[in-house]
Amino acid sequence: MEKRFYIKNIAEYEDQDVTIKGWLYNLRSSGKILFIIVRDGSGFVQCVAMKNELGEEIFEQVKKITQESSLEITGKVRKDSRSPWGYEIDAKCIQLIHLSEEYPIALKDHGVAFLSNIRHLWLRSPKQRAILKIRATVENGIRDFLNLNGFTLVDSPILTGSAPEGTSSLFELDYFGDKAYLSQTGQLYQEATAMAFGRTYCFGPTFRAEKSKTRRHLTEFWMVEPEMAYCEFEESLQIQEALVIYLANLCLTECERELIVLERDINKLKLITSPFPRVTYAEILELLNRNQRDKQWGDDITGLDETIISNEFEKPVFITHFPIESKAFYMKPDPANPKVVLAADLMAPEGYGEIIGGSQRIDDLSQLLQRLKDFQLNEEDYKWYIDLRRFGSVPHSGFGLGLERFAGWMAGIEHIREASPFPRMIEKIYP
Repeated sequence: MEKRFYIKNIAEYEDQDVTIKGWLYNLRSSGKILFIIVRDGSGFVQCVAMKNELGEEIFEQVKKITQESSLEITGKVRKDSRSPWGYEIDAKCIQLIHLSEEYPIALKDHGVAFLSNIRHLWLRSPKQRAILKIRATVENGIRDFLNLNGFTLVDSPILTGSAPEGTSSLFELDYFGDKAYLSQTGQLYQEATAMAFGRTYCFGPTFRAEKSKTRRHLTEFWMVEPEMAYCEFEESLQIQEALVIYLANLCLTECERELIVLERDINKLKLITSPFPRVTYAEILELLNRNQRDKQWGDDITGLDETIISNEFEKPVFITHFPIESKAFYMKPDPANPKVVLAADLMAPEGYGEIIGGSQRIDDLSQLLQRLKDFQLNEEDYKWYIDLRRFGSVPHSGFGLGLERFAGWMAGIEHIREASPFPRMIEKIYP
């Protein structure tokens, strides 16, 4: 296989000739010198082209190359401390592959609405590339952390015949005459696989038909959902905390250049250390009411509430012990106080809101059957799930981490849509 040069590895090629296969990001002329910024998907670098090196005819042709044209440039790598990239390339040969038409994203500010409609091109910009590189780093880090800690990846189905958390936020579809849904979580299936493997996780797209236009919501997003047999509430919180710290450190070490491009305050990320504060739902109500929120027992924690909470803490905070009536049927009531469940939401600081939700699951058969009745759910639809309590039931816990929310927090961006390659929102399914 041909050894390929990538800009991200440029430091390894100092004083050597290389060939970049990429696209023209920007070009400016200064008399007999052209300054050409090229990207190849792995990074950006400036190439310096001299008229006396290229020849007058080629030099004049290169001056006319348009933004985002594809090209190959061969030249010698030269260290340059003045360059934002630390290196430049003295071009010896430039070959045009395809001359781009007039590119719709000029090198100036554009509105988000305009850019969203050409998301397939917006992805090429330095900031969008940096955000998605952070997303990829987080995604790989999640897999590495779980794989190294005894978890087995077992995929959950996207099409389901039952609703883990009610049907109001599900996309319903006809499945050969039967009612089915796009999955809003793979958790129930992971409870089954955890009983086979001990520790498992699924990682893939999930769907919520919530008619929300906030900066924190998508109708399609990716979520990792670990599930652990013989694991109680406290141990689950410890695993969640360790995962978040691992991912934050990974972004700091592997995405330094991307964080600089995004002008992210990395000192905020360095604060993500153990232990995370813990407060109960009851204590959170007191905090919110001190901020004139007029909250009553059982009220949801909304986006504005999340912002108030996250602004109170410099590091992520666990909110625990929610009212039993406000949480899903499968969450285990606290034996010490049956009015609350052994559940926790992890809130990120800086106003980023909930990034993890999890709980200990009900492992008692009679208790689960009663909760299904309380939620007016059909036992027949959950027969397979009930079987897990009939055959070798054990204490078990799990949680879900939203990839876009977490990556958006690491990147320091305002809207979650930029952490998705092609975001899906209630008013947007194009491109």
